[in-house]
Amino acid sequence: MTALEIPTDGALPEPDPPLSIIPEQPTGRGRVAPERLLAHARRHSVVPRIGAAAARAAVLRLLHLVEGGEVVVVDGDDRRTVSSTSDDRYGRAHLRAVVTVHDPRFYAAVVRGGSSGLGEAYRQGWFDVDDLTALLRLLARAMRRVEPIRQRAHRLARPVAEPIRRRRRPDPQRDRDNIAAHYDLGNDFFELFLDPTLTYSAGIFERPDASLAEASIAKIERLCQALDLQPGQRVVEIGTGWGAFAIHAARHHGVEVVTTTLSAEQHAVATARVRAAGLEDRIEVRLDHYRDLHGRFDALVAVEMIEAVDWRELGDFVEHCARLVGPDGAVAYQAIVAAPARWSRARVTEDFIKSHVFPGGNLPSVPSILDAATARTDLSLVDLADFGMDYAETLRRWGATLADRRADAQALGLDDAFLRLWDFYLRYCEAGFEERQVSVVQMVLERPGRARSLLGQA
Repeated sequence: MTALEIPTDGALPEPDPPLSIIPEQPTGRGRVAPERLLAHARRHSVVPRIGAAAARAAVLRLLHLVEGGEVVVVDGDDRRTVSSTSDDRYGRAHLRAVVTVHDPRFYAAVVRGGSSGLGEAYRQGWFDVDDLTALLRLLARAMRRVEPIRQRAHRLARPVAEPIRRRRRPDPQRDRDNIAAHYDLGNDFFELFLDPTLTYSAGIFERPDASLAEASIAKIERLCQALDLQPGQRVVEIGTGWGAFAIHAARHHGVEVVTTTLSAEQHAVATARVRAAGLEDRIEVRLDHYRDLHGRFDALVAVEMIEAVDWRELGDFVEHCARLVGPDGAVAYQAIVAAPARWSRARVTEDFIKSHVFPGGNLPSVPSILDAATARTDLSLVDLADFGMDYAETLRRWGATLADRRADAQALGLDDAFLRLWDFYLRYCEAGFEERQVSVVQMVLERPGRARSLLGQA
């Protein structure tokens, strides 16, 4: 699903101007590959048979679990309104969604496929809804009421299942394939809805009317300040994206950056952007797996990359990050994180995101990252900031922009099924942040040599 030369008045500098890289990118305009995502989704599109009446009854029973809202289901001439019997336990606003069923397979998809089935049903056009985010939030509230049952089942199965799950071995090629399935969809597609910095991660909105570009820069700026970057320092970044952090840090902090990505599409654009910015002497863009990075740096940054690390390899990843920074170095992660109470079960459960959008994706929790750091490194947490609601706003803006540019997306060869899938994906994530099932954090961990006493002694 990232220090400037701060002006004396404390305001952020103006956003970097667009570098006009997309029209000039080496990959060529129009190279969008929707089959990467849709081919993956089709592997999960077969819904096991279940009686239509039984499936419909099960969905309606599920809807009776919602809190703080109502769902209206319109199926032909039949119209059912399912209202919650209690207000939202946290006092949030009443939500309402009207679902129009076009194909009875919708019910079976939800019953047998959960969120994956619901997303597939939406992609196929088996139902429409007037407020998709509201529906997904209400369903999240309903599932929260059965979460204790799911957790108990997970705990009972874990002693037998966990040793089997841990047999999976690291596979760099699998990692590359998983990254390509999402990030190599085509740069022209991502350009449709991202801001001019081409930042595909949560922004920080320092005021309600901030632009998405300003929020992206504020996010990157906070990371730079948290790391106290200084001119001449060497920074390694795992997960280049389209180069926003590397360019920003080099341009405004005077640091040298080695940044790596597994996405060929992103590598091409990031390299071109670095060249256009005149920063080739300070930024090196690599197409390498993080395990192939070596050397010592003053700081390491990974912006929403850790979610691509399998939970079985989290300790290896954090340990490798610690080895890449010197005795007085620091590591900064921006990470989408699962609620700690749900993490153990969620890591081994396939939801819509894993089945249709990010194959191989795994959300860590803050405790899981810290546990890995404690067990495998000498890193200590010194800074932690949560801004999950900013991600909800980021997603709303991406979704609105993509909807506004639907004709441009279709001109790239993207069909209705692809665009419906992405609409569901963005709204699904937005609902998750709004309901606090997931959040996003920036965390800085330091090695012992970085600590300085209050008396100024080393």
